[in-house]
Amino acid sequence: MKRVNGRSVLDVRGLSKVYDGSGRRVAALREVTFTVQAGELVCVVGPSGCGKTTLLKCVSGLLTPTAGEVTLAGRRVDGPPPGMAFVFQEYGRSLFPWLRVGANVELPLKQKGLPKARRRALVADALESVGLADAAGAYPWQLSGGMQQRVAIARALAYEPGVLLMDEPFAAVDAQTRADLEDLVRRLWRERGMTILFVTHDIDEAVYLGERVIVLSASPTVVREQLTVDLPDDRDQVHTRVAPRFAALRTQVYEQIQAAKRSGAAKTPQ
Repeated sequence: MKRVNGRSVLDVRGLSKVYDGSGRRVAALREVTFTVQAGELVCVVGPSGCGKTTLLKCVSGLLTPTAGEVTLAGRRVDGPPPGMAFVFQEYGRSLFPWLRVGANVELPLKQKGLPKARRRALVADALESVGLADAAGAYPWQLSGGMQQRVAIARALAYEPGVLLMDEPFAAVDAQTRADLEDLVRRLWRERGMTILFVTHDIDEAVYLGERVIVLSASPTVVREQLTVDLPDDRDQVHTRVAPRFAALRTQVYEQIQAAKRSGAAKTPQ
């Protein structure tokens, strides 16, 4: 896969988010700053409840930050930008059960105003890319959980995004399906040259998928560390995960998250 070295496509600068309500003021994010290069696959991990989803919603323009800014290709994000797609964790809620698979994938393309022939071509290509070329006429509820998440990924691919955001997309599937979907994401990333920001709570998944891992602190969240994943580009579920370097990287991320938990506990009033 060709990468554009040194060119930042996604910039997160001083991002903060405070929730006010019920007489409480909760700081979820506190001056989070990082960049993602064009064509990079970056994973984000952190302690449970640290604000990973809040961060991704701010990055996508679905949530307005209290302070700071996000820019996509130099333009400030103040709402869902046209060059970005989002794959959610709860695929069952993101797909419309009364629409067939092909119609689910096509829906965002209608909002783009693309001609019918172009929409059909993009839908067919996306479904073939995720291994569901024959499923266009099925309803989502007729498919397994893993296949439904493939439909959600296909819908994002058909949109032809420059940046793909993924929020713990494999948390609700079994281990075997998860491994297959991880390899699918790596393959699609290589083939299509997309920039991917992938949020996960799974340390092994972050190290296996990413070129870089951003480790978040406990809430209020800051970037605790950024690690370069110096594993070979060609990865597989058997050999990569037993490699000494994989184990070393996993340990490094795990230790950072444990330290973040201890730091967060120390700040919590007893």
